[in-house]
Amino acid sequence: MRAMAAADAQLFWLSSLVPNDQFLLYAFDGTPRHIGEVIADIRGRARSCPELGLRPVDDCRWRYPRWESVVPIEDQFVIHAPVGQDWRDWQAALDLVGRLAQLDQDRMAWRVHILPRVRGIPAPEAPAPVAGSVVVVQIAHSLGDGNRSAALAATLLGRRQPVRPVDRPDRGVLLWRAAVAARAHRRLIREVGTGLAAPPGEPRPVLGVNAGRRRTAAVRTVVLNRARLPGPTVTVGALVAIADALGGYLADRGEDISRLGAEVPMSTGPALRAHNNFRNVGIDLLPEAGPAERADRIAAQLAGHRRRGEHPAMRASAAAFASVPAPVLRWGVGRFDPEARSPVVSGHTVVSSVNRGPADLMFGGNRVVMTAGYPALSPMMGLTHGVHGIGDTIAISVHADPAIVEVDQYLDRLVRAVGADR
Repeated sequence: MRAMAAADAQLFWLSSLVPNDQFLLYAFDGTPRHIGEVIADIRGRARSCPELGLRPVDDCRWRYPRWESVVPIEDQFVIHAPVGQDWRDWQAALDLVGRLAQLDQDRMAWRVHILPRVRGIPAPEAPAPVAGSVVVVQIAHSLGDGNRSAALAATLLGRRQPVRPVDRPDRGVLLWRAAVAARAHRRLIREVGTGLAAPPGEPRPVLGVNAGRRRTAAVRTVVLNRARLPGPTVTVGALVAIADALGGYLADRGEDISRLGAEVPMSTGPALRAHNNFRNVGIDLLPEAGPAERADRIAAQLAGHRRRGEHPAMRASAAAFASVPAPVLRWGVGRFDPEARSPVVSGHTVVSSVNRGPADLMFGGNRVVMTAGYPALSPMMGLTHGVHGIGDTIAISVHADPAIVEVDQYLDRLVRAVGADR
């Protein structure tokens, strides 16, 4: 059995303290007549993909967990049928997603939830909301980051592009790698001082959306055509709109939005020695700037963080982290206190943006019309956003603790900011 990389093990151990499963939602323009046959087809695809046949095994505290190869079990496919012959409306389907429990990774690393007979599915490419099916692929974060999880879910739903296997971790020698990382970091600091490298994001004071822990959860989704979202990229366009919506929401409550920021996951490149290859960067949302200026400055920040991520110091730091002995990292994760509060955060909300590819996915002969996702809440994050595209359809989703955020009031602001229909 292949050992877990440090990045994956950290997320695996953290999941027992803060739920971090990913919920990848896909909606289709019809409901299959024989769902059992469709499930059998999905199970066959899972069996043909080695990366979907993995389950974590953590049976020795002195080493990293390992990946065990298993076959899918019956419990990995759940049908959430509405009562009798009734149809479930779209928001009721989202409410069900918000109530799904975290996976027991001792048994499985992913699960497929099927919600047949859902009406009112938003589909910008259709003349009216669609009646069809919703499929939610729930994936443990240890098994993949946003990009990898999307590739795994697409395999289950018919995409033929193979999922690249992950190489064995390159542990190396910690002391040597730490020395290399320290030397490279000193160079990075010098280059930041001379303007050759971008600085890291500055911490910012907490705001009301950073209060408390998740007790309940609400999810909402705004769906629109790509052409209606301004900006050089979908991510920038979404950040511009979220800045407007969140800035206005907080300003109306008397909060200081001058340092409003978002934490944005950013890919660390194609080298695959872990299932998770990303880092979080802090972005100033600049709600008091005009939309065009805001878009330019947000795009510049993202480009700067991307260049910073390519610096040898960042690669050396990642290599040193990969060399941390399992007992040391396990001890460090165990020291994390979910109840602890911090006066500062790297971002007031999370905005996770993933392009899930062409609209080529199928469910029992029915085509995909949209996809969405809901980044997990955390002890310091009562509001998160998912930005997900498939084909020309973009979904901007809200995941919030309704004890912290008046969800529908905030959603109204977000709808106006993107010029979409509620």
